[in-house]
Amino acid sequence: MAVLSPLPKFDDLTLLEELNLRHCWGLFGAKDNLGSLNKLTEEARLKAFDSVLSGQVVNLSLPLNEPQPAFYGRQTYEHVVFSRARNSNDDYLTRLYLQSSTQWDGLRHIRCREFGFYGGATELVSENSEDLSISHWARTGMIGRGALIDVPRFASRTGIDYDPFSGDPVTVDLLLDAAEDQGLTLRQGDILCVNFGWVQSYYSLPTGERGESPGRSTFAGLEGSEDMARYLWDTHVSALACDNPGAEVSPGDARVGSLHRRVIPMLGLAVGELFDFRELARVCEERQRWDFLFVSVPLNLPGGVGSPANAVGLV
Repeated sequence: MAVLSPLPKFDDLTLLEELNLRHCWGLFGAKDNLGSLNKLTEEARLKAFDSVLSGQVVNLSLPLNEPQPAFYGRQTYEHVVFSRARNSNDDYLTRLYLQSSTQWDGLRHIRCREFGFYGGATELVSENSEDLSISHWARTGMIGRGALIDVPRFASRTGIDYDPFSGDPVTVDLLLDAAEDQGLTLRQGDILCVNFGWVQSYYSLPTGERGESPGRSTFAGLEGSEDMARYLWDTHVSALACDNPGAEVSPGDARVGSLHRRVIPMLGLAVGELFDFRELARVCEERQRWDFLFVSVPLNLPGGVGSPANAVGLV
């Protein structure tokens, strides 16, 4: 793990002029596979334990077969349980899409047109290669200080008209104001958790309406702007975990740009989606503290593009 101190500001990063996008390629080494997780140092990880006051564990992952039906053309797995012998059972999954539930987007997930994946890798990434594989993240994990920004809480407190199914972009200013209202200050290496209230709204619907709900294609999320990429870089968070299906607002605006393109291939940011922050938000509100120990270890899958998150918080 290579970390420069101090890290450069976003506006000092190299500009890819053809796309007018800034990148950090080479900053952490020519063959870096960790991206933003380089910012989660041993010192930052150790200090994260100061956020644990009670030792209570809060689950942050949806069941592996939720939501149903799965999003973006993915399928729900088939779980087979069978007897191997008189006194033992075994089981396996078929058709498991690794990004169909609470999950991490790995560095193989998004490329930047002809300029390639994170680091500028333009060759075809195959399942037999370890380059940019999610298995590298499995060896370090996302274990550090979690910092929750609760958007619906702030909207309710300030009278902002907000609907998780609205398709409205959440701006940098709104995130800053919400964090200030909570008394939350981000530190380098934090796992930034943004609660849009999407999971709460989605699971408030009757089961039969979820497959056709507006929240499947239209939902609030982070704006796709350069300002948002600048904020995510300059706060030096190590990962971004959101409770909506795509982290950024949907549908996006081509005039603003794609946040996925700005932060995954260009900045190497670990992006997670469909986290369940319902219980965490309640607990944080109850104790009036919005930081906690975040623990997530992706699958150690060689060549993996994404992975279930398997995440919990310790408060």
